[in-house]
Amino acid sequence: MSTWIWIVLLVVALLAGIALGFFIARKYMMSYLKKNPPINEQMLRTLMMQMGQKPSQKKIKQMMRAMNNQMDSK
Repeated sequence: MSTWIWIVLLVVALLAGIALGFFIARKYMMSYLKKNPPINEQMLRTLMMQMGQKPSQKKIKQMMRAMNNQMDSK
């Protein structure tokens, strides 16, 4: 009888560990991406120049603001 209790406790602890690990990893990645965004103004300027557009500072700021707003809304 005590063997199945240990098995149940083991399964519950395993599931709790997986869930806790997932949420800790998710929180860490969200804060990492907020501190180190995957794209910055220089990368955006280079991308626009490669596409044949002449990027103005106003347009770049507008696109960065839109990307940051989208990141914050998630």
